[in-house]
Amino acid sequence: MPSTTRIPKAEVTGVYGALVKRMSRKMLGDVAEPVEVAWHNRKVLNFSFSIGRKAQPWDQCDENLKSFAHMAAASLVGCSFCLDLGYFQAHNEGLDVAKAREVPRWRTSDVFTPLERDVLEYAEAMTQTPPTVTDELAARLLEQLGPAAMVELTAFVALANLYSRMNTALGVEAQGFSASCDLKPLAMPVAA
Repeated sequence: MPSTTRIPKAEVTGVYGALVKRMSRKMLGDVAEPVEVAWHNRKVLNFSFSIGRKAQPWDQCDENLKSFAHMAAASLVGCSFCLDLGYFQAHNEGLDVAKAREVPRWRTSDVFTPLERDVLEYAEAMTQTPPTVTDELAARLLEQLGPAAMVELTAFVALANLYSRMNTALGVEAQGFSASCDLKPLAMPVAA
């Protein structure tokens, strides 16, 4: 399949490349396009891997909430790769895929709790340029989550913005990871 990326995918080679390809295929079933594009600059790729690994053990905020928040940010930015991967990961990690698939149209969906709606609104508000987080929304979340989880959620949404904005700018699109699990397709965003 020809690349749709704005920077051509690099051939992932060498001993490190073999390890990266093996791990990517083990986790995803294929080598992720962002890896192939970022292979042109290994320092950037390694930074991306490193920050992702360092965020994995964060455990103060519910994993479903973080997953929904990441997908809400990705949906607002328009990162089909992040939505595809997020849905795939939600499935593989035993998260609520029925809700995950509804994230792109969370405002009109009836599956989310009030806390989940606040988290989705917060993720979108953080993703807006400039951010539109209100004191009232932040106070509601702080009361429901507590300071440690609120800080973690905020950092997680910031990382989602890093990944989704980078992928979108580089022209990286969905690779069909969620389809490989025989998952229903993601809900389409409702036109504003």
